[in-house]
Amino acid sequence: MATEQEREDLIAVLDQQRELFLIAVRGINDEQARQRTTVSELTLGGLLHHLVSCERHWVSVIKERDETAEQDISAFEGEYTMGPDETVAGLLAAWEETAADTANLIRTEESLDTSIPTPTTPWTPERVWWSVRFTLLHILREISHHSGHADILREALDGANTTYQRA
Repeated sequence: MATEQEREDLIAVLDQQRELFLIAVRGINDEQARQRTTVSELTLGGLLHHLVSCERHWVSVIKERDETAEQDISAFEGEYTMGPDETVAGLLAAWEETAADTANLIRTEESLDTSIPTPTTPWTPERVWWSVRFTLLHILREISHHSGHADILREALDGANTTYQRA
């Protein structure tokens, strides 16, 4: 059973990783957010879009616990793209709302040990069950993974990075 301290620690670490990503996008405008700065197709806005979408998705998986869920892979089209109607400010506001929803879930979930079904995919056609804790750690891994990408993209954009923007 998760203690209150474990829950608060999980929220704090998620917040810290989000903050590292947010440092990488601090002060950029919508045009910069859409700009490719490396040979990769990734952009800062695209990564921000993905992290909002990813966290929302996994929180809904925890809440819904749908034993028949199948991942619609067509939903992945544009997953790493900041849409033409999206703005950095709008995505940041959406992520802040999503983070609050995640924190509320962590604080109110009866047990982080509860096993939940994950959607099947073409690469995992058999249903996989994860604990709520593991699913939340998966969100943390996604944020951490893409924070590194964002740092590189930002440095290529204008020389800034999380180290030089912390002050």
